[in-house]
Amino acid sequence: MTTTSALTRAAELYLELHRDPELSGAEQRTAARFADWLTGAGYQVVQGVGGHGVVAALRNGPGPVVLLRAELDALPVEERTGLPYASTATARTADGRTVPVMHACGHDVHLACAAGAAAALARARDRWRGTVLVVGQPAEETLQGAAAMLSDGLYQRFEPPQVVLAQHTAPLPAGLVAHAFGPVTAGSRTLRLVIHGRGGHAAAPHLAVDPVVAAAAVVLRLQAVVAQETSPAEQVVVTVGSLEAGSQGNVIPDRATLTVTVRGFSEQVLDRVSAAVARVAGGEAAASGCPREPTVELLSRSGVNLPDPGLTEAVRVAHQAAFGTARVAQWPPALATEDFPLLGEAGFDLHGVRGIRTAYWMLGMVGARQWAEAPGSGPAEKMAALPPNHSPEFRPSVRLTLQTGITALVSAATAALGPA
Repeated sequence: MTTTSALTRAAELYLELHRDPELSGAEQRTAARFADWLTGAGYQVVQGVGGHGVVAALRNGPGPVVLLRAELDALPVEERTGLPYASTATARTADGRTVPVMHACGHDVHLACAAGAAAALARARDRWRGTVLVVGQPAEETLQGAAAMLSDGLYQRFEPPQVVLAQHTAPLPAGLVAHAFGPVTAGSRTLRLVIHGRGGHAAAPHLAVDPVVAAAAVVLRLQAVVAQETSPAEQVVVTVGSLEAGSQGNVIPDRATLTVTVRGFSEQVLDRVSAAVARVAGGEAAASGCPREPTVELLSRSGVNLPDPGLTEAVRVAHQAAFGTARVAQWPPALATEDFPLLGEAGFDLHGVRGIRTAYWMLGMVGARQWAEAPGSGPAEKMAALPPNHSPEFRPSVRLTLQTGITALVSAATAALGPA
């Protein structure tokens, strides 16, 4: 279904999006470009759903409602690919900092593939029946966008889907897609810990309570939490993503702030390890003589991305028919996380719709030369050596990745829609 001219147009959209990325919650230009494309493809388009969210509908008679989801936002990363279309964009954060911005996680690929698939499905309306919804979701990187769109009536203002489909770039060879037999990505909890000390002069530390020392002890102590709180059979990681305290060397600050992310594959494990993180912070603060207990705030959470087994198998079969079995690989559970599960059954408390099935697969994006030159004797070693998602050197091979991603979405959607 993907003609050369259609692929060229999708590649042009990708380059526009890549050159002009926007941070989570500020995706105004990105949303407008995506909406314009979908309008031109014949969809009825609504913008501003849950922030800058885009929803486009193509109704083609009675039949299933199938939703294709892609993400609008980029990351505060400075691009170092050296590509002629590399991003040089900057933006101001909510706290007033100026940061570089880059599509370092492939959301520009996802959008261009969804746009190309939407156009292909519109051209092939004689082959299917039902309704196609295409969603450009804001604020995925902050795990807020899916909930915001649902709270803004995504499944009340538009037809609630029976099927939700999405794909995500991964450092696999371009031309491949990969499915998991079980979880695709992990659930998460992101916590902000504030260690309260007593500020003072650097020359008189005995008259102060240094929260930096307590925070450093928390960081080191957290490294043992996984070993002590979980079974060796459970995949869990605890990561301290930031530690902020003070502003100059001769002042002991009165607080230190840590941001900690916990990732795993069950809600019970996530809750247990998060409680352990809070307990460790409290213990180290008490050992340091801090005047009050740490403040613990849950910044975000996401559920385990566990697609519907039956739908996943149907999509895998459709992909094998489209690409051949050699280009459809198996994906092991990854400790990356995202808010996609909320669009399915996991988000029932937000949308109130039962019976939504999801399918989610990984999309290879590494060019043949880059893959061949990567050190390692096998796929696992090469993947470990290649720039991963969120790297400043993240560099999809454009045309083959887009061609594969468009075909993957179209074949999956066609399998889920009604026959003509």
